[in-house]
Amino acid sequence: MKTRLFILTLILTTTMIAQNNELPYYEMPEPSKYFTAGTVAARQVDALGFRFYHATNGLTETDLAYKPSDSVRTSVETVDHIYSLSKILLNSTLKKENKKEQNDFTFEHKRSATLNNLKQAADILRESEDISEFKIIFGDTKVPFWNNINGPISDSVWHCGQIASFRRITGNPMSSKVNHFTGKVGKDK
Repeated sequence: MKTRLFILTLILTTTMIAQNNELPYYEMPEPSKYFTAGTVAARQVDALGFRFYHATNGLTETDLAYKPSDSVRTSVETVDHIYSLSKILLNSTLKKENKKEQNDFTFEHKRSATLNNLKQAADILRESEDISEFKIIFGDTKVPFWNNINGPISDSVWHCGQIASFRRITGNPMSSKVNHFTGKVGKDK
């Protein structure tokens, strides 16, 4: 029985690691050779994706439930918020209206969806000739792309730092091999 349990645990762990490596932003993509509004905006989103990937990689149930006071979101609630911000950004690049959605996704599903939303938005921005066409749409209200920069993108970066801080408090810090300056992860020696 112990052998079967060990094998099952090994298979599940291997599957989770394989799925994790398939997600975007383990490392940042190579930067564009050209500076345009689209490539700069895409790089901001790529940097957010990289930070989110590593801030949320390997979170435990203890990490997800942690909050330093009653007036603060838990880490899992913060992931929910970042997911909703990624939807606003993606919908902007798809020229779609934002609608309230109810979801009962697991943490892993929200993490994966957030990373994929960011990747898709960054890819669209990278190829764009004119990012001013990407408005944030709420019903009849259309807000300029600028608000994505000081809104969803900046807010999400802020919250990634919050998650990273909370996980350090719970004794599960991010890997020290993550280099936010280069967008790379150091290799084992």
